[in-house]
Amino acid sequence: MKPLRILPILVAVAAACGGAGAQEMRAGIVAPLSGASAILGRQVEAGARHAAAAAGIAVEVVDDACTAEGGADAAKKLSAAKVRVVVGFLCTEAVEAALPILKDAKIPVITPGVRTDSLTDRRKKTGWPVFRLAPRADAERAAVSALLPALWRTELFAIVDDGTIYGRELAESLRLAVEHAGLKPVFVDTFRPQLDNQIGLVGRLRKAGATHVFIGGDRDDIAIVGRDAAELGVPLTIAGGESLRAAGEIPLAQGTLMIGLPEWADDADAALLAALAEEKIVPEGYVLPAHAAMEVAAAALKNAGDGSVADALAAGKFATALGEIAFDDKGDLARSLYRLFRFDGTRFVAADVE
Repeated sequence: MKPLRILPILVAVAAACGGAGAQEMRAGIVAPLSGASAILGRQVEAGARHAAAAAGIAVEVVDDACTAEGGADAAKKLSAAKVRVVVGFLCTEAVEAALPILKDAKIPVITPGVRTDSLTDRRKKTGWPVFRLAPRADAERAAVSALLPALWRTELFAIVDDGTIYGRELAESLRLAVEHAGLKPVFVDTFRPQLDNQIGLVGRLRKAGATHVFIGGDRDDIAIVGRDAAELGVPLTIAGGESLRAAGEIPLAQGTLMIGLPEWADDADAALLAALAEEKIVPEGYVLPAHAAMEVAAAALKNAGDGSVADALAAGKFATALGEIAFDDKGDLARSLYRLFRFDGTRFVAADVE
């Protein structure tokens, strides 16, 4: 982990003189730096620190321990430190305990990790000044429903799920979307997961005449369906959700489609990756999302001047490591980060969407 760089002379002098400028350019970083989630918290800290140093922003780093008590303590410390914006939080319990305190202190939060829908859905009621770079929990379902009906409008497709809440919700969202688009799957089913083979499911797909199938389930089951279809000579284009990013022993079938998030290092600017490498920071996990969150925070601080940082966040468009970021009226991302990918036999690559 790289040490905090010395702040630019202008900011350092302002701090030494006790001027208002030092507080105006001060941000908090909150992450679980102890306990089971500490490895993820260190990623947040590394990315946010790097971006803050590049922007000349002083930072206060606090451990929330991924608990409600830790979140409340972190909020009190950052309020006392007179930061004007906070980047971080990976755990719902911590951020929900912190937000009432930060709201009273007029300190907005930019979280790269909390996906709970209610965090922003309750914004009108709570008044919590929270902005989210992480996708909402329902964003994956929305992306599947937006991308596949148009892509498969002329195909004989099926929709199946593994009976879990995750798989069933993905499949049902797609079923409703294709119905709204005037399309009808040739086959809808729930299969038993975690079997050694899915020959029975592949046989039912073949009997129904399906050439394409969306599977709401985990990576290994999707890989097994692809393997068994190939062995039985059933030509089948398979699609799934972001669970396909998980590690697994069974190879995925070449051409498998995934609606998921990109590997951020694949999209990041080469100069930024080089700068991170120089500091021995590996751009994995939350490093780049936290870097982007601090880039947004730094720009909002500068745009706000003596005014409201929350208002600057709500009104702005920000260039970041993840591309341009803007927020909707609830504080969620104004654009979906999900994309369509195709497995090329080795890795997922961007797929064309007609």
